[in-house]
Amino acid sequence: MKYTVDDNGYYGRFGGAFIPEMLYPNVEELRENYLQIMSDPSFQKEFNDLLENYVGRPTPLYKAARLSEKYGAAIYLKREDLNHTGAHKINNTIGQILLAKRLGKQSIIAETGAGQHGVATATVCALMGMECKVFMGKLDTERQKPNVERMKILGAEVIPVTSGSMTLKDATNEAMRYWIGNPKDTHYIIGSVVGPHPYPDMVARFQAVISQEMKKQLKAQTGSENPDKIIACVGGGSNAMGAFYEYLDDLDVELIAVEAAGEGVNSGRSAATTALGQPGILHGSSTLLMQDDDGQVIEPHSISAGLDYPGIGPQHAHLFDSERALFLNATDEEAMIAGIELSKLEGIIPAIESAHALAALSKLEFKKEDVVVVNLSGRGDKDLETYIKWGKY
Repeated sequence: MKYTVDDNGYYGRFGGAFIPEMLYPNVEELRENYLQIMSDPSFQKEFNDLLENYVGRPTPLYKAARLSEKYGAAIYLKREDLNHTGAHKINNTIGQILLAKRLGKQSIIAETGAGQHGVATATVCALMGMECKVFMGKLDTERQKPNVERMKILGAEVIPVTSGSMTLKDATNEAMRYWIGNPKDTHYIIGSVVGPHPYPDMVARFQAVISQEMKKQLKAQTGSENPDKIIACVGGGSNAMGAFYEYLDDLDVELIAVEAAGEGVNSGRSAATTALGQPGILHGSSTLLMQDDDGQVIEPHSISAGLDYPGIGPQHAHLFDSERALFLNATDEEAMIAGIELSKLEGIIPAIESAHALAALSKLEFKKEDVVVVNLSGRGDKDLETYIKWGKY
């Protein structure tokens, strides 16, 4: 079975580009050019140079000895939290801004939930001297205040969104509305593997650097490129797709995606899309999303701003549909406990998004010889206020 995108922009029955006519030229321009630009040697040279000398790649693959002892397996952490700006998001924003420059765009817009993608976008805009607008739900601006200030210091205009639940979904809606009104000179840097084709494929290719490095690092440390299991959190799903990408066709590697169950899958305050969702159209692609009987999007909830999204990327929907990946979920409480556990066992405070992936360790059974990689997608600095409010440490 094919797990990557087909010629029509689909992954199995999910994907496509469902967009207003005003956006068609922009999306079509991207579709026609992205693969050619990305494969150009000068693009690759500039991209890889910035990843190495600006972002700080490759990120370490760290064997977590005390975590391994507790769960009875060899557990490795892919340290995306050590990237410049504190998360995996910078891999994609570097790639997309280089692409936007080659397409002659003058200004950049982005959406953000946890603020990490917003910070990463503001960072590369400062680096390249481009105007930057970041749309962020008003609720998220309050719970991720340090990232809001970071974006402003970097020269970005942060636009609080007051519609809907005032979270990531609404920020994405507003960014798309702005793009419709300013299609010619503006590039929209989507931060996850969501949106109309070619965005899910393009973002996945930029994030694939995570699993490319993992293969080399595992070979050096264990003698084999392949782990037994890879675990990553999923909101839209860009960190997970980056961690899974090079292993999609290695069926002996179990891919485990962890969604946010919020206050419980059936509590009415959850973001566990695969447990609750149905096929539908969200933000320009056909995917799985949480919706009511009338097809209206159900507001998601997660303690983690970056997982507070009512759908998943179409490639993840296909991995779920085809049973290539196992989809689990973790509640707010389970994620917070796992985040504190990593802090106390390994001296690493994870982003609450990443803590959801760590929460899966207590839900799985391991053999002593299992090699398990957890993608530590981001660091916990931005979440200190939430950890402090939770207070159980």
